[in-house]
Amino acid sequence: MLEYKGYTGRVEFDDEAMLFQGEVIGLRDVVTFQGTSVEELEEAFRDSVDDYLEFCAERGEEPDKQFSGRFVLRLPPQLHRDIYVRAQREGKSLNLWIVEALGDAAWGEAARHFERDLPGTSSSGYHVSGNWVTMSDAAVSSKKSGERAEDRSTGLSGS
Repeated sequence: MLEYKGYTGRVEFDDEAMLFQGEVIGLRDVVTFQGTSVEELEEAFRDSVDDYLEFCAERGEEPDKQFSGRFVLRLPPQLHRDIYVRAQREGKSLNLWIVEALGDAAWGEAARHFERDLPGTSSSGYHVSGNWVTMSDAAVSSKKSGERAEDRSTGLSGS
């Protein structure tokens, strides 16, 4: 993965064309780049991000921003009940249980134990804002005292 100005590039090697092809991910727009060497690929990635930002500025449009941290999830009623019961058994809100499960799936359970000082995070690495809890970063701060994030609210219906 490549990182530049908050944007992430995913790269694949095309063995037929004998070049690296990449795409800036996490955007609604399609931004691609390519190169025959690592150095060329990195430069093309940076140029593509800069071109994208310049293009947005010329059109008076805001570039794609960070995700809001909220999305609607549809799941079978029995699964909803099962994860609610499991969250209750673990003493967590439904929202916190889901956030941890998705974080574990995306980054591995060990990611919750990396020590990071992230602005706006609680000691557990979850950002508490209003009545909901979201992951604030891919690698979250460690639980220095072994405590869990407080249950502020489920953010989802528990029934």
